[in-house]
Amino acid sequence: MTPPTPETGVLTHGIEAALPEGALASQLAEGRPLRVKLGIDPTAPDIHLGHVVVLEKLAQFQRAGHQVVLIIGDYTARVGDPSGRDTQRPVLSGEEIDANAKTFTDQAFKVLDRDGTEVRFNSEWLDMPVADLFQLVGRVTVAQLLAREDFRTRMEQKRPLSVLELLYPIMQGYDSVAIRSDVELGGTDQTFNLLLGRDLQQAHGQPGQSVMTLPILPGLDGERRMSKSLGNYVGVTDPPDEMFGKVMSIPDEAMGTYYDLLLGDRVPDGPAVEAKRALARRLVDRFHAGGAGAEAEAHFDRVHKKREVPEDMPEVAIEGGGGDVHLPALLAGAFDVSSSEARRLLTQGGVKLDGEPISGDRLDVPASELEGRVIQVGKRRFARLRT
Repeated sequence: MTPPTPETGVLTHGIEAALPEGALASQLAEGRPLRVKLGIDPTAPDIHLGHVVVLEKLAQFQRAGHQVVLIIGDYTARVGDPSGRDTQRPVLSGEEIDANAKTFTDQAFKVLDRDGTEVRFNSEWLDMPVADLFQLVGRVTVAQLLAREDFRTRMEQKRPLSVLELLYPIMQGYDSVAIRSDVELGGTDQTFNLLLGRDLQQAHGQPGQSVMTLPILPGLDGERRMSKSLGNYVGVTDPPDEMFGKVMSIPDEAMGTYYDLLLGDRVPDGPAVEAKRALARRLVDRFHAGGAGAEAEAHFDRVHKKREVPEDMPEVAIEGGGGDVHLPALLAGAFDVSSSEARRLLTQGGVKLDGEPISGDRLDVPASELEGRVIQVGKRRFARLRT
């Protein structure tokens, strides 16, 4: 590991806040490697660009010579983070959490250096005896928890708020105690949880961590936060063509945020569409092999720039349970044709996927190859496929 640098400029670029004021600068001035923590609950199988914002900041600490600690919240995921929500999250099964945790860690290393990352699972310390749990929750008051805005709002509006949700910030905060973190990163919606972790450290006789919050990346609609549950996300493992097309769909007003938070750069001068193309190329190149961005752009032009595809089209749900999809049945449901007519269209090359004819002898296609793509029958009938 390289010796840490006290330089704060790169580390604080683009952040929303560093709390308490001056604490991080004092820590960096000590000249020792800091333990910098990020916790992610594996509530979904994939990492999207919203996660990349905070992962990239963690990578900057890593490159500056600090020890980064990636905590996979396999135990807190059983509760579900209530931050920014007005209803309780659905509880995942242990099997779902374990599968998600595997893909999360694999995908995080598209941003972080694997060898320099300490990966921990918070089930290591949160699967504790009841006596230890009583001791932990006894260090936090109800008044402290209800100071949190979303909790307080739900109480005032008489909406359900479970004891399990009240436990969540305590459990997340205890992660900081368990790994003795010096700095914790998170989105602005995590400020309460991160500061509670600092309080719990001090209650356990440890120096309190400093807290760094980062802006939340808007989704493809340019308004709501990027989220897989909202369908407005770009996954880091999305195929190049799909990733390029998704980025091209973001509103022009969101480009500055994407450039700043994902590339640490400014929107280049010139037409907005060219700036968006450059953004899409750079992001595709970052998460795929070099040159993939240019190839994805060429594909985009073949399908979209020639006006072969309308801007507005119906969306069709893919039914396949993650397995193979029978194309004649899909076409019959999407375009109100008979199964025999669908087979005839396929045989005659009258069905296209993202502008490319589908081979007539390929009747079954994995659902994963269809998500987000445009299926076309004839010259004027289109539908976008969604799982």
